[in-house]
Amino acid sequence: MATKEIKSYSLAEMKDKYIGKVGTADRDEYEYELRMDVLGKMIKSARQERHLTQEELGKLVGVQKAQISKLESSANSATIDTILKVFKALKAEINFNVKLEDNFVKLA
Repeated sequence: MATKEIKSYSLAEMKDKYIGKVGTADRDEYEYELRMDVLGKMIKSARQERHLTQEELGKLVGVQKAQISKLESSANSATIDTILKVFKALKAEINFNVKLEDNFVKLA
């Protein structure tokens, strides 16, 4: 009885096949949503480390508890200004890198 060899795929290959190749609209949207999900988890983790409730953090930032909840579940609806205010209220540093071609843009 012959054994059948099972082909394995890398995560990148699976994303290329089922989501789309890098640079396509579907892949760009997927990668963006994934980064926003990670950002939301970072906000939640920092809030919990500071022993704050969503309501307490909302008061520090000047938004409702519901907005903090939305940020933590998926930050893709937040403005950069709100995200910066949240991290400032958490006394946490956040860095943004902007890369144009092969050069990073430094903000003064």
